[in-house]
Amino acid sequence: MATETAAPIDVVTGVVRERARAEAREVVAMLDYRDRELERIAASGESAMKRFTERGAIAMAIGEASGLSEGQVQHRLSVADTVRDQSPTSWEAFVDGRIDLVRMREIGHTIDQLKRAESVHRLDRRVVEYAETHTAAELRSWLKAFVRRVEADLAIERAEEERDKRHVSIKHGEDSMGWLNAYLPSHELAAIQDRYRKAARRPAGPDDERTIAQREADLLVAWCTESEAAASAVDANIAVTVGADVLAGFNPGFAESSDGRWGVPASWIAAVVGSGSTFWHRIVVDPVTDDVLAHEYVGRLAPDILKIALAFLHGTCQAPGCMVPANLCDFDHRQPFPEGPTTGDNLGPFCRRHHGYKGHGLLRWTTRPEPVTPAA
Repeated sequence: MATETAAPIDVVTGVVRERARAEAREVVAMLDYRDRELERIAASGESAMKRFTERGAIAMAIGEASGLSEGQVQHRLSVADTVRDQSPTSWEAFVDGRIDLVRMREIGHTIDQLKRAESVHRLDRRVVEYAETHTAAELRSWLKAFVRRVEADLAIERAEEERDKRHVSIKHGEDSMGWLNAYLPSHELAAIQDRYRKAARRPAGPDDERTIAQREADLLVAWCTESEAAASAVDANIAVTVGADVLAGFNPGFAESSDGRWGVPASWIAAVVGSGSTFWHRIVVDPVTDDVLAHEYVGRLAPDILKIALAFLHGTCQAPGCMVPANLCDFDHRQPFPEGPTTGDNLGPFCRRHHGYKGHGLLRWTTRPEPVTPAA
């Protein structure tokens, strides 16, 4: 299920593409200047120390001309070298203005994470198609999932290493306040977040003037200090998708959140299922097509079980580029009821703002194919 705005604004699209081309021209000019300077310095015949000093000053000269710091210049040059040398399709799209500097930078960072040449080739073949039609935030999630899927064994090793670094820290600040920080596995953080959000939004008493944020903070303190309020904690519902090949043990892999924000080794989820008060929903998908099962219901309003399934399936609001989590959205009929049934394939999440746009004809459901997935 996909959406598009009611009327494309071609003039804005053209300006955005020209801005991307200008960014590419700037980066190419930086690369050309650096390369010419490196050749000149190498052929200068100066002492090794002199040549070393002049090479170090190249970034400073580019920074003075562009208004950037030396660190920013070095970072841009490094990312540009990576993409130009290892992902020619992405570099061509960048120079042509089809993807901008932000997206090119995300692609470069992902290439640095990949350890196998074949993985980089796969990324080069697939990423531009997605990057051209999605926001930088969506691309970032797609790239993370891509790394987890094409190099699952290496990603699991890194995850296990990071898990060993889990810790909690407290820092006292000014005005009698401070910070509680926790570095924890993503699935545990998701369960904690789901629990305190739901608990804080339950109907409060008439004398409770706390904001939602304050109630969330108070609940967390209550749970951590084992006060009576800890008994009022509500159950959390967390959905993860797992490839059938991973579930069967044929391949290493990850359990990924329905909104694409995080993923953990599938074995981590298996270890927590049945423990605590968190309900884990496992959606088994085809490793190639990502097919899932659907249910049909009678009536206009979807029952809670269908809303939960749709939230897990879509992850976020279906308006272009919107990242509002689906569990905070309304569920709208693609084909209006009663002509359109209350089924999984005729319903989708819209945040309240975009639901209003759709109701006023500024946004509409389309029948165009779903975007490509980051599967290898």
